[in-house]
Amino acid sequence: MSPASGPRRRGRWILLGLLLAFGIAQAMPVERTNPPVEWDVDAPAEVAAILRSACYDCHSHETRWPWYSRVAPAAWIVARHVEHGRGDLNFSQWPRLDLEAQEHAFHDIEEQISHRKMPLRSYTWMHPEARLTEAQRQALLTWCNP
Repeated sequence: MSPASGPRRRGRWILLGLLLAFGIAQAMPVERTNPPVEWDVDAPAEVAAILRSACYDCHSHETRWPWYSRVAPAAWIVARHVEHGRGDLNFSQWPRLDLEAQEHAFHDIEEQISHRKMPLRSYTWMHPEARLTEAQRQALLTWCNP
């Protein structure tokens, strides 16, 4: 046996193990649901369009689940982002919020947009249409401060 066959053989076993782990990971269920949309946020057309393109995938019941949301481990990351996003702010439930909760949501939106924390960079990397221009940021900020 040549000296190179040992590391080569080990490498094949490692590759086989990784492929097996990847295959098993695909069998793990990931919840990708879109509950029925009963309400929507009342916003001017320009703002509604911005919200749809930059926010709704994580912050509404109208999530567009891309192909990579069906492949682990990306599926786990996407599902967790949507779950957290909907938990923080869900535009599909906006009318259910009382005025105080809406005011709090406006404040949070303003803070996230002002500090460029949203949309997430990891999201805009895969969704360039969600990158906000300065004019779009200003439109959202104006909407948050009527």
